[in-house]
Amino acid sequence: MFAISGTPTAVASESVRFKAACPDCRERFELTAGAIRLAVGASRRTTFYSFTCPECGSAVRKPAGERIVELLTHGGVRTLRLHRSL
Repeated sequence: MFAISGTPTAVASESVRFKAACPDCRERFELTAGAIRLAVGASRRTTFYSFTCPECGSAVRKPAGERIVELLTHGGVRTLRLHRSL
């Protein structure tokens, strides 16, 4: 299991889970790598992860710094690379 802002506590990628919380309903829960999407942009402002709260259904989007990007990618979260158009 990973806490999104912490360190890994499991190594098998198929069993990796991430601790997360919803800013709307304040529930805390665990998500699989498949439940999270990571978007990596050209700046800190355009790099984020997102998921749907399993409790209230809210779409949640949170900024992702370098450490979070590293944790999520190593945990098997699918990553979308954003490119600027010319």
